[in-house]
Amino acid sequence: EAALIAARRNKEEVDMDDFNYALDRVIGGLEKKNKLISPEEKEIIAYHEAGHAICGWYLEHASPLVKVTIVPRGIGTLGYAQYLPKDEYITRTEALLDRMCMTFGGRAAEEVVFGKVSTGAQSDLDQVTKMAYSMVAVFGMNNKVGQVSFYGMQNDSFTKPYSDETASMIDDEVRRLVNSQFERAKELLREKRKDLEVLAQQLLEKEVVL
Repeated sequence: EAALIAARRNKEEVDMDDFNYALDRVIGGLEKKNKLISPEEKEIIAYHEAGHAICGWYLEHASPLVKVTIVPRGIGTLGYAQYLPKDEYITRTEALLDRMCMTFGGRAAEEVVFGKVSTGAQSDLDQVTKMAYSMVAVFGMNNKVGQVSFYGMQNDSFTKPYSDETASMIDDEVRRLVNSQFERAKELLREKRKDLEVLAQQLLEKEVVL
């Protein structure tokens, strides 16, 4: 009976390993075992992903962290932090701000630790920019632009949905919003620098932290 229980437990562990492998492949792409990364670049990647993870851990409205990895996968994917999305049908301002701050965690960590940034945050910047423009010009979450939404008007090629003055105002408010969350991410990581260092070193040692 003990042997049967042990065999069943081993099968469950194998099944879970297969499930995790499949999940990683779907999220990040096929593992690139032959991709050679220099120790310097690997260190930057580790701190980048640790920055996302630490911000996500301490921000109240960020999605719960599941796993952090620096195993290269897919095309251009050198690591990622995996989160468990919260079940929600509407999203409040504070939640969007926390997610924006968390998304900036990688680039913020690079600047805090190395005093410079890399091209590794391109997709993060894309996400943040889309979130910021949505908050300002779609969801009416900006006091200066006001309670307006241009979502349904922007596909009309014959009618400009807002004036040049409003367009400039939207750009200014988006830039202000983005910069404030980047500074917020850096401030949080400076405060939690010890945790950032510990997680980055674990990633350099193990490559995957659950």
